Amino acid sequence: MSSYIIKGGNKLEGTVTISGSKNAALPIIAGCILNKGKTILYNVPNIHDTQMMYEIIKILGGTVQKKKNKVIIDTSKISKYEIPDILMHKMRSSVIIVGAILGRYRTATFSYPGGCDIGARPIDLHLKAFEKLGVSMSKSYGKITCECLEKGVIGNKIDLDFPSVGATENSILASVLAKGKTVITNAAREPEIVDLQEFLNKMGAKIEGAGTDKIEIEGVRELKEISYNIMPDRIETGTFLCLAAITGGKLQIEKTNPNHVTPVISKLEEAGCYIEVQKEKIKIEAPKRLKSIDIKTMPYPGFPTDMQSIMAATFTVAKGTTLIVENIFESRYKYVQELNKMGAKITVEGKSAIIRGTRKLYGANIKATDLRGGAALVLAGLVAKGITVIENIEYILRGYEGFDEKIRKLGGNIEITKAF
Repeated sequence: MSSYIIKGGNKLEGTVTISGSKNAALPIIAGCILNKGKTILYNVPNIHDTQMMYEIIKILGGTVQKKKNKVIIDTSKISKYEIPDILMHKMRSSVIIVGAILGRYRTATFSYPGGCDIGARPIDLHLKAFEKLGVSMSKSYGKITCECLEKGVIGNKIDLDFPSVGATENSILASVLAKGKTVITNAAREPEIVDLQEFLNKMGAKIEGAGTDKIEIEGVRELKEISYNIMPDRIETGTFLCLAAITGGKLQIEKTNPNHVTPVISKLEEAGCYIEVQKEKIKIEAPKRLKSIDIKTMPYPGFPTDMQSIMAATFTVAKGTTLIVENIFESRYKYVQELNKMGAKITVEGKSAIIRGTRKLYGANIKATDLRGGAALVLAGLVAKGITVIENIEYILRGYEGFDEKIRKLGGNIEITKAF
């Protein structure tokens, strides 16, 4: 197990480059299965979650080569259709590979996925979508087997009960090589869905509507080998904006897409930050002390649930009382107990977190409870008086590439230590 050791009190200043998007890279890596050949990917973040996806590809029979800034994935010799339990349990996003396996091989076996414990995230929407596409299912001893061997995947209309990102992506991946047309309504609209569409269309797929609530997929017979550049990570962008805000710092964030973080920019401007937006850059200059705000998480293009805990940490030291309402995941406040150990004044009432700003936080021994909640603790540690030790940082390493190294280059006092 590894830990971060942070000495707070330094403003973060300088320039930081944003890595490729975790949430775009994972379904795109899964999509490499569909072209039955080689795919070259650029700007893939070097994080635990992408490494896990590589392991799944290898176990299924594919190969993965990493050369400098590119990843070469060859799925031409995949011969297995079962995702190992241990990998499914470690990472919830691994379920996204099921749609691609089904699309190519008409059969897939997997167990219920794991990942961060931030609330109920059932995969029933994924399974209902597969059933609409002519897939039959059987469940035994915690495993699910999906099959459509005779006729293959058949295009159909899929009406999602909720605009789930994962269910939208799995529906797309399963439909690309289907017979006929698939229409997904109430689809998720996140930029990562648009990136997946652009990736698959470059391969030869026929997909329209990503970024809207209606996506149409006309099935094709085969796809081709391509190279593709992954979009920048909007949650990492938001995290560094908040790092500047909480420390009273001044940052230039490069190789990002400002359009993807509009809700975060708006809230930080409301809190008193000066923000200048350019084509692929964001400049932020924070005041000495932020003003309190109100936030409600919503599906995209609303305020992202992945930024909720990070914003909560940011406003622990703001002037006044901040109200956050979490509308997506019911258990996303587990980090609150850890922040309160540092002197934060946060009260949780149902979906709401009431944050009474305090002038100072204090270093403490705390534990990351999930990916974004762990990042929130890093923000708090960087502004706290004294030393903060954060355990269980494996959660954080799942989604941030070189997080501690980037922070050190901006003047933050953070080290990583491994316990044996």
